[in-house]
Amino acid sequence: MAYESKSLSLDSPQRKLGRGKIEIKRIENTTNRQVTFCKRRNGLLKKAYELSVLCDAEVALIVFSNRGRLYEYANNSVKGTIERYKKASADSSNTGSVSEASTQYYQQEAAKLRAQIVKLQNDNRNMMGDALSSMSVKDLKSLEINWRKQLAESDPKRMSSCLPKLSTCRKGNWTCTTITSSYEQR
Repeated sequence: MAYESKSLSLDSPQRKLGRGKIEIKRIENTTNRQVTFCKRRNGLLKKAYELSVLCDAEVALIVFSNRGRLYEYANNSVKGTIERYKKASADSSNTGSVSEASTQYYQQEAAKLRAQIVKLQNDNRNMMGDALSSMSVKDLKSLEINWRKQLAESDPKRMSSCLPKLSTCRKGNWTCTTITSSYEQR
């Protein structure tokens, strides 16, 4: 039995490199159409995610299938991005400037971040025991529970440094409890 070697030339119709191009038209076979839809939808969602991560872009993608099913992706929120789009398109049609909408958006984001910083600073002060006198009984109890959890997880050196603060918290809690009970008796 002789072995014959067939070499393919570059212009041979049998040789194919990569994927072939398809004609862009409606796919008649419903099964093939559904498979293509799923694959291309997943590819589109992946590209939207990559664009948002790589370029730090705000991306919202909305896709409806031919059966009416909704598929969406947004790195923040779809509604928020649509609202931002509406504001930008309304501003650009009225004043011709998208930068004003962007400035307003970033000012709102900065205000949200400032409020978050203030909240975190207050939480930090409470955890450090700086504002015990202004805390409610409920807040003091939750603070003591948090401290106990942290003390149980920490080493003995840290425990000895935190015990005075915990006793202050207990005194504050006792004082608040005493005041509360005296008001309840009246």
